[in-house]
Amino acid sequence: MCRSSWRRGESYQSETKGFQKKRQASWLSDTKAIVTEFVNMRLVGSPLRQLFFQFRAHGLPVEMQIALPFKSSKPLALRERYLKIAPLSTESPIVTTVAELSATPIRTQARQQKPTFRIRPTTGWAALNVRELWKYRDLLWILVERDTKLLYKQTALGVAWVVMQPLIAAIIFTVVFGRVARLPSDGAPYLLFVFCGLTVWTYFSQALQHAGNSLVRNAQLVSKVYFPKLLLPLAQTLRGVVDFTVTLVVLLVLMAIYRVPPTFRLAVLPVFLFFMTLTATGVALWFSALSVKYRDCTHALQYFIQVWMYASPVVYPISMIPEQWRPLFALNPAVGFIEGFRWAVLGHSVLNPNLLCITIVMSLVALFSGAFFFRRAERGFADII
Repeated sequence: MCRSSWRRGESYQSETKGFQKKRQASWLSDTKAIVTEFVNMRLVGSPLRQLFFQFRAHGLPVEMQIALPFKSSKPLALRERYLKIAPLSTESPIVTTVAELSATPIRTQARQQKPTFRIRPTTGWAALNVRELWKYRDLLWILVERDTKLLYKQTALGVAWVVMQPLIAAIIFTVVFGRVARLPSDGAPYLLFVFCGLTVWTYFSQALQHAGNSLVRNAQLVSKVYFPKLLLPLAQTLRGVVDFTVTLVVLLVLMAIYRVPPTFRLAVLPVFLFFMTLTATGVALWFSALSVKYRDCTHALQYFIQVWMYASPVVYPISMIPEQWRPLFALNPAVGFIEGFRWAVLGHSVLNPNLLCITIVMSLVALFSGAFFFRRAERGFADII
C-alpha cells in the first residue's frame, strides 16, 4: 500500500510539473505574441526593436521589464501607459499587467519664458483702442453677415418686411396726420414727405434697438471668448445699412410716381447716413453697457425710441417750430438728419448751417461719450452678464 501510494504521488507530481511547464510555455508564447504585435504596430522605437530581435534569438532572460508607451492624442500626464512584464521564475507564472504611471511634464525653454501678450482689465477711463478694432475687422464682418442671415432666416416674406414696415407706417400717417390733422408738408406730397422721414427714422430706431440689446443677446459669446465687445453694437448698426439701401430703392420709386426729379443733392445722402450711424452707435453704447447690469434698460429702450420719434420732425416739418426755439430743438441730432435727408430728396428745407453744425457736434458727443462709458464698464461684462 505504501509503495503504490508513493508511486501515485510521484506520478501526480510529475504530471503537475508537466502541466506547469506547458502553462509556462503557453504564457511565454502569449508574451512573445504581445510584443510582436506592438512591434508590428510600430509602437516600439528602433533601439527597442533590436533588443526584441536579440530576445527572440537568445530566449527570454530571467528578469526583464519592457516599457511600451502608447501613442495617443491625450495630454502627456494621461497618455503614458506602460506594459509591464513581471520577472520570470519557476514558482510564479508570467503576469502581464497594464498600469498607469505618473509622467512629469518636460519644461521646455519656451514654457520658461515670460508671455509676450497679457490680457488685463483696464483701470479708470480707458482710451479707445482703434488699432484693436481694426485688428478684429474680419470678426466684425462675420458678425454683420451672421446677424443679417439670422434676421430673415425662415421668413416667408424675407426682405419684403424692410419695405412693408415704413411703407405701411407712411400710409397710416398720411391718413391720420395728413388728411385728418392736416399737418403741413412744405408743399411736397405728404406721403413722400413722411416717407422721407420714416426712411431715416426706421434705420435709426432699428439700429438703436438691436445694438442696445446686442450684449444681452450674445451673453455666452461675451463670457467665454475675448474680443473687443464694441464690435457687437457696431455690427448691428452696420447691418442696418442693408435695410436702409432697400428702403432707399422704394423711395426712388415714390419719387418717380410723384414726378420728383432726382438731383445731385442725392450725393450728400452718404454724409447724413454716416453721422446718423455715429449717433445711433453712441446712444446704443450707453444702453448696451447699462443693460448688462440693469436689465430694465432693455424695456425702457423701446419707450425711449417711441418718445424720441415724436420729438423729431418725422410727421411734421421743422417750420412749425418757432424760429427762436429751433437751435434748442436742433440739440436732438435726429432733427438734422431728417431735415437734411428731405433737403437732398425734395430740394427744400429750413435747415441752415447753424442747425447742421449743432447736429454734427451732438453726434460726436453722443459717440465719444458712449464709447468711453462702454470702455469703462467693459471690464465687468463677463462677470455680471
